[in-house]
Amino acid sequence: MSERPYHVVLGITGGIAAYKAPEILRQLQQRGAEVRAVLTRAATRFIGRVTLEALSRHPVVVEMFEPNVNVAVRHVEMARWADLLLVAPATAHTLARFAHGLADDFLTTLYLSARCPVLVAPAMDAEMWENAATQENLARLRERGVAVIPPERGYLASGIEGEGRLADPEQIVARALVILAARPYARDLEGEHILITAGPTCEDLDPIRYLTNRSTGKMGYALAHAALARGAQVTLISGPTTLAPPPDAQVILVRRAEEMYRAVLAHMEAATVIIKAAAVADYRPKAFSPTKLKKTGADLTLALERTPDILAEVGRRKGSRLLVGFAAETEAHLEHGRQKLLQKNLDLIFINDAASAETGFAADENAGFLLDREGDVVELPRMSKYELAMRLLDRVRERLARRRGDAHRERAEERG
Repeated sequence: MSERPYHVVLGITGGIAAYKAPEILRQLQQRGAEVRAVLTRAATRFIGRVTLEALSRHPVVVEMFEPNVNVAVRHVEMARWADLLLVAPATAHTLARFAHGLADDFLTTLYLSARCPVLVAPAMDAEMWENAATQENLARLRERGVAVIPPERGYLASGIEGEGRLADPEQIVARALVILAARPYARDLEGEHILITAGPTCEDLDPIRYLTNRSTGKMGYALAHAALARGAQVTLISGPTTLAPPPDAQVILVRRAEEMYRAVLAHMEAATVIIKAAAVADYRPKAFSPTKLKKTGADLTLALERTPDILAEVGRRKGSRLLVGFAAETEAHLEHGRQKLLQKNLDLIFINDAASAETGFAADENAGFLLDREGDVVELPRMSKYELAMRLLDRVRERLARRRGDAHRERAEERG
């Protein structure tokens, strides 16, 4: 990771979709960014600056000239501070002002001063989006290097259905992180194909009930976003979650442990790195009842059988691939993690405390220990799961470079 958090200026313009801006801000913060908000005057009709100041912990700028604040100079300072200018939502009016170089408020002045990447997420009525003037303005901005995340199709504030709804906040944040992460890392995992498993599995008992666990998939999805940001090709095999699929990843959705087992074996051949972050059920009901099991006066004994051990099988077949596992433990964390690393033939294992409310399942942050085959242990303090994903990928990159360096030296010695 970089030594300081990413600096993001979030520009918010006057559309109904402005109510989604706090969610975008929150997700950026969860992924380790420091965010400052800039509102247009029209945006204040839809969202209050007090809300954004409380969330960002920074003053929110609206007017070019405000009492007791030297905003006329501050736009230059903020432009230098920013690693990314993200405008979401971006109205047709603001896009037109950007395209034509107008500087009649703080946001447009900041845009002209910015030397960082700019990402806009348009949101407007369908007719405005489809209008030739809007499309010409967007084409002009793209020519100047502005990244655009197009709106989605759906029901709009006008009551009609069409293209113009603000893209999902998760998709906007994911695109922002791709842009941000590409700067310090310079796509250092380009050429790698990383297979990642995420989420829980569900083992059906009858048409209504099933056995599962508390996994939400957040860690695995954070790894997928981080790997994409660093240039890797990503295949994500996911159990049931409520998370939006990462853009540009090949996503394979499964439900049961058996389905995940087959999907991993079917796709591991193309991978150079395999990261198994999914919480796969170890046991499943021995028999599935096609009808609902009715309550009786007697106790119910549930017979269970083992599910396929995905990690052990991949460890047997991995060849030259780098294999990373996860261990969610409640006691003797390092001891149990070390045993798993050796038994499953892993190269790296991340061990965390599954019982922690702050960093366990469903939490937005994580912490734990990263252990390698040589016995080296790195303690990773509490941080966002995206930051942790970046730290894990740092170690993956280091081991790949070391392994390839060793192979290069061996070939040189053979030639010598």
